[in-house]
Amino acid sequence: MSQETWAGKHERGNMSRDDVADAAIPATPTRGTPLEVLVAFLKLGFTCFGGPIAHLGYFREELVLRRRWLDDEAYADLVALCQFLPGPASSQLGFALGLIRGGGFLGGIAAWAGFTLPSAVALVAVALGAAALGGPAAEGVLHGLKLVAVAVVAQAVWGMARTLTPDQPRAGIALASIALVVFAGGAFGQIAAIAVGALAGLVLCRDQTALGRGAQDPSHAPPVPLSRRTGVLLLVAFAALLVVPPILAPATGSQGLALFDAFYRSGALVFGGGHVVLPLLQAELVAPGWVTPDDFLAGYGLVQAVPGPLFTFAAWLGAVMRPEPNGIVGAAIALVAVFLPGILLVTGMLPFWDTLRRKSLAQAAMRGANAAVVGILGAALYSPVFTGTVFDAPDFVVALAGFLLLTVWRVPPLVVVLLLAAAGGMRHTLT
Repeated sequence: MSQETWAGKHERGNMSRDDVADAAIPATPTRGTPLEVLVAFLKLGFTCFGGPIAHLGYFREELVLRRRWLDDEAYADLVALCQFLPGPASSQLGFALGLIRGGGFLGGIAAWAGFTLPSAVALVAVALGAAALGGPAAEGVLHGLKLVAVAVVAQAVWGMARTLTPDQPRAGIALASIALVVFAGGAFGQIAAIAVGALAGLVLCRDQTALGRGAQDPSHAPPVPLSRRTGVLLLVAFAALLVVPPILAPATGSQGLALFDAFYRSGALVFGGGHVVLPLLQAELVAPGWVTPDDFLAGYGLVQAVPGPLFTFAAWLGAVMRPEPNGIVGAAIALVAVFLPGILLVTGMLPFWDTLRRKSLAQAAMRGANAAVVGILGAALYSPVFTGTVFDAPDFVVALAGFLLLTVWRVPPLVVVLLLAAAGGMRHTLT
């Protein structure tokens, strides 16, 4: 997602179709309406398969090249901000684009709703209907979905390791974070691994060549309909919601507040992509018995088959929660809570981004934190994902086949989900 890739080729006099389209897009985007934003993102919500990196390509095709909301340079700048912050990058980018295009928070909310609700509603519907299913075939399909989770998490670890740990210092940070998670355990070990990784990054990951974006032409920066004062208030709200609910939930005995707190904290600590939310939510929900391990892994496998952000996994979890609130109410609380920290962060940082992106220390800390999350996800791949799902040689063969289909033959995730679910159902029916 470099400037050369998205916006620099026309300067070499070798213009492609995309570059010709870019040349016709004004540097300063025009203002639209929240309804226009909702319609655009509903289309994306029904068609964006393939994970957050693929989503960025869909967004560019639809909003930069087709609708011409902004130019490539402004788009790349917003992508850099969302990758810098914890949270679901594609959803944060969508909210920022909606906020800028729609003239404020209504535009951002419209973008989030359009992109998120199609998959969230589908997952909740399946969760509510799953209780009516039974028998060997249904149990087999459930196990097949758990094997999908093994393949998908293995693919995520492999891809993220190649991208986020390309050198010895960052590979060392990832290995150290595995050890820290294994020995410390639970949510504390994961938080500690991210913090230690960021500190190690300050020492080991300084790279002055990564600062080139600081010299970008400021005329391409999209106009942000937020003041710095509003940005500060949003960042204060982000911090307050990390501190206050953990205090109030046990004091009041409110399960709804405890549910909000668990999903909010998980959403606030996701660096490096949506798959990282898996170990965070597992520690918050499975360990205390709110969600069964089978339901957790089956939902994670199922979310690979729907379009939109991976964070809609939260809607499934809220719906299948054992203690109340669950069902539709639990799904709504979980869905809002897991997305809210990333949205507060990106909107709070927008007014300050041009200044912050020039800071080498901030970039170094983020490189260290991103390396740490590779280790966190690697530890989760072994336990609970692999140890809780792969019980015999046929399970291993099916999970390995899913991994190869995803990584070697590039089969669409939806097809892999259907194949492995069918394999699980057939095996349990025949045996």
